[in-house]
Amino acid sequence: MNLFYKLLKQKPNTREGITITTSALGILVNTVLAAVKIFVGVAVGSIAIISEGANNASDSATSLITIVGAKLSTMPPTKKHPFGFGRIEYLTSLVISILILVTASELFLSSFKLIFSPSELAISYVTLIIIAVSAIIKFVLGTYTIRMGKKACSESLIAVGVDCRNDAFISAVTLFSALIFLFFDFSLDAYAGILTSALIFKTGIDILKETISHILGKPPSEELALKIYEEIQSVPCILGAADLILHNYGPDSYAGSINLEIDHDKTLGEVYEEVHALQLRIKREYGIVMVFGMYAVDSDHENVKIMHGQIEKFVKRYDAITGFHALYLAPNTNEIYCDFVVDYKLRDWSALREEFTAYMKELYPDYQLTVTIETNYV
Repeated sequence: MNLFYKLLKQKPNTREGITITTSALGILVNTVLAAVKIFVGVAVGSIAIISEGANNASDSATSLITIVGAKLSTMPPTKKHPFGFGRIEYLTSLVISILILVTASELFLSSFKLIFSPSELAISYVTLIIIAVSAIIKFVLGTYTIRMGKKACSESLIAVGVDCRNDAFISAVTLFSALIFLFFDFSLDAYAGILTSALIFKTGIDILKETISHILGKPPSEELALKIYEEIQSVPCILGAADLILHNYGPDSYAGSINLEIDHDKTLGEVYEEVHALQLRIKREYGIVMVFGMYAVDSDHENVKIMHGQIEKFVKRYDAITGFHALYLAPNTNEIYCDFVVDYKLRDWSALREEFTAYMKELYPDYQLTVTIETNYV
């Protein structure tokens, strides 16, 4: 692989370098396999072997698309796209999934027709050896591509690797079909082609679902969220944090926000230096442009402690309430502020708000309540 990195002028430990070099290796291997399989398939009249060759050729195309996507995604930000072009990789995965589904559909149709119009097969031991060697090569290449895709955090590269490793299983099915014909003179070629198309179709659907999930917006990994919370909680002036939201603009590009709980006796000037340093540290270490909101809290006040316990009793009534925070008793305006975090299965937020308002009104008739109900975004 070091030779590949040098020939392609790519840096080994960079995301772009790993993606482009691994994809180039995939193009080389799949092109050779496609040429051999199509030649052998035409020679022996096997639709299954020809379809495998066509699938290898499509794998070369998907690897090429991955390279193009990796190059485009590294373009610098512009006025129209201030967060860069990282999401192009998701579009790359979308194109790959569509190509896989088209390949699966064409293979299914040709195999289905073959059931009613079977053709003569001429299976040889040479054919079997080619298929077996192909299965081993594709499994090794797929496993390597997935590992490098995870290392580079490249969804499109992982998708190519999964498709490649599935091809090894498909080759095994083709090999089984050929052995049945060779020893029992019974052709399973068409049925093997249909099974192969089903496996390819499933791979395409899985990649499509994952890609659409990214485009629609999915939460970041719990590991990343925990690291951010740990970073925030290490700052002395911050008493707590909640409502983390991260918007993904590519595999390694995020913009986000989080609310911080600050002692109400602290001034903005007193917390600014530490919070600003935190903001820069998160940007440097995690690549996240973070914006902070702030809650004033007075957790040591005796009345607040009592109120906290009373709210805890209410929260226990609802399994759908996962927690509450930002409790603040405004001394001058008789306002009570509180935020509830609820599970997605809770649909009737209005009923919860009305019940909690009535509960607090009975305990604190002279106070006005402002309750915010939200879900966890991470």
